[in-house]
Amino acid sequence: MQKLLTLFIFLLLGTTSFAQKTATASKTFAATITAEDLSKHLYIVAGKEMEGRETASPGQRKAAAYIENHFASLGLKPGNKGSYQMTYPVYKDSLLGVDLMLDGKEFELDKDFVPSYYLNNNVTNNFSEIVFVGHGIVDKDVDDYAGLNVAGKVVLIMEGAPADFKPSEAGYMASSGMYGKMLTARSKGAAAILISGGGFPRKSGKPAGALSNNMFKSEVFPNIYTISDKTASAIAGSDSCWIAWKEAGKKGKVDGTVINANLTLSFQKAITELASSNVLGYLEGSDKSDEWLVITAHYDHLGKDGDVIYYGADDDGSGTVSVLEIAEAFVKAKAAGKGPRRNILFMAVSGEEKGLWGSEYYSNHPTIPLDKVTADLNIDMIGRIDTERTSGDTTNYIYVVGDDKLSTELKPISEGVNKQFTKLVLDYKFNDPKDTERIYYRSDHYNFASKGVPIIFYYDGMLLADYHQPTDTPDKINYVLMAKRAQLIFHTAWEMANRDRMIARDKKLD
Repeated sequence: MQKLLTLFIFLLLGTTSFAQKTATASKTFAATITAEDLSKHLYIVAGKEMEGRETASPGQRKAAAYIENHFASLGLKPGNKGSYQMTYPVYKDSLLGVDLMLDGKEFELDKDFVPSYYLNNNVTNNFSEIVFVGHGIVDKDVDDYAGLNVAGKVVLIMEGAPADFKPSEAGYMASSGMYGKMLTARSKGAAAILISGGGFPRKSGKPAGALSNNMFKSEVFPNIYTISDKTASAIAGSDSCWIAWKEAGKKGKVDGTVINANLTLSFQKAITELASSNVLGYLEGSDKSDEWLVITAHYDHLGKDGDVIYYGADDDGSGTVSVLEIAEAFVKAKAAGKGPRRNILFMAVSGEEKGLWGSEYYSNHPTIPLDKVTADLNIDMIGRIDTERTSGDTTNYIYVVGDDKLSTELKPISEGVNKQFTKLVLDYKFNDPKDTERIYYRSDHYNFASKGVPIIFYYDGMLLADYHQPTDTPDKINYVLMAKRAQLIFHTAWEMANRDRMIARDKKLD
């Protein structure tokens, strides 16, 4: 009995000693992620030379080369069949011609109407009838299409909704929003859509071209045109008629009607095939090298408009350079004999701002078996402070999203690591299924989650003043807080790369 007790104490002390050594190592190498190094990288990635890193642009390719060179300098192995880059096709539209003509009168592009360059297809339609459908809403007990046949016809829709209308679904899918109205019109069989909108006259000039990631679609929208009140009045027959409809529409449903008029809608564009890329490098694990941890961030942004550059320092230069620094910390750990047990794939993706294109392409063409991925840790904006966050410590927090969606084990690990090392406030505001911003669905982790891979998404909140503006610049980053957030992600990655088991996938995929 005494021998068994002695053996138990020996094993307990050995386990405790191992845990302490592991924690010490994690802390040692996390400390190599510094505000100074993050700043050095970010002033390059979000610098003038990168021109805003627009997907499929020269600036994006420069940024990809910088990331690749850093991965190679660390000694990471190429993550795509001997290459650090995974290319995927991107298609660019160039407008050739567009016309809107009513009873022989031509209306002016940008002054009177704007087509949807991305959604519209090459077609010329001549209509003898236009069906006015009020606000174009179908939801609960509201049906603006009641009694109207719009199949194969052009519909005219007012923007907005009655003052007391509350859609059954919030966000961009709301029945009273632009996208919801387009979906409804398509479901009713409309051949083309005219929807009133403000901001006319719009900025003039031939567009540089809309980008898409798939030239072949399983279904297409009817061609869509946003029109000015002046254009809508001409279609309605008079200014007074259109104004009366709009005033009535503020209070409730407006009855639809058929307008007899000769309308020509013509749209022509050319499509050029380009390419963009994800950048992948991996660090080989030791005894669990058939399993993987993935760490991601998107390095693309909005590019530039003329001479105005959208720098994208926080979105998502902050995540990109954090991946670079976390990778370097793991490489230093391995050089010191403390390498991870599992392989770690470090991936900077492009096309996020266009609709999660790069991560979608990767999830459909993975270079590693996704059923062997313990988790994806995705970093998208961790360098700023949410100016709308008024409760709690606003200088020592991070929003954690998705850690409870696919695994019961992920959240306790995340919280335990944070409690032991970084002591940030973990804010779960955007984990709420009723989040109207739908943040969980809006970054690259979602394409891993949709394949069943447990994820954590790290986020600092939407800074409305600088979000998607040229003013999102490196000088506005809180580098000390950013380093602390990156260290939390490193500690979490360390735990998941070295634990005995992969993270359980024990919650149903929504």
